[in-house]
Amino acid sequence: MTNNFDKLIEEVRACKVCEPFLPLGANPIVQANPMSKIAIIGQAPGLRVHETGVPWNDASGNELRKWLNVTVDQFYNPELFALLPIGFCYPGKGKSGDLPPRKECAPLWHTSLLDEMKEIQLILLIGQYSQKYYLKNKMNKNITENILNFNDYLPDYFPLPHPSPRNFIWMNKNPWFKENVLTELKNRVKNIL
Repeated sequence: MTNNFDKLIEEVRACKVCEPFLPLGANPIVQANPMSKIAIIGQAPGLRVHETGVPWNDASGNELRKWLNVTVDQFYNPELFALLPIGFCYPGKGKSGDLPPRKECAPLWHTSLLDEMKEIQLILLIGQYSQKYYLKNKMNKNITENILNFNDYLPDYFPLPHPSPRNFIWMNKNPWFKENVLTELKNRVKNIL
């Protein structure tokens, strides 16, 4: 890694900007390298990820790796994948799952990180928060429409649902997702790696 990038990652991992609002304190979770080829922009770390410090170290991560058709070693190779959540720290629990990601992180860090990663060929936008942040006025009326019309956002962005087991009902109601979207995703990832 370059000295600038090393310094930037150290700053991200030491960030305490939202600590007063985090029930378990700040623990920014990020994986990135100047040579990263694919950026995965998710929501925010869950409790297990907060505790282990390993991004996507849960059932959602297992499902995501299946979607990408990559091994654990490939997924955790920062020269292949940058893992950047919208909120770098665990936001805490809400009434129906984790709270939304904190709004400070992406504007504070994403541009600086992505500007240093000149080899990025594809950015996967996982879930509503990353899609709202990056697609802005290009958003369709809902996340299903974004995913159905994923070709509209290529070659830069590839919108996806969150791979949480809670979304399996959505996936079963939308068989086109596995048939069309995941097939295209696997092909693109294979060609990039």
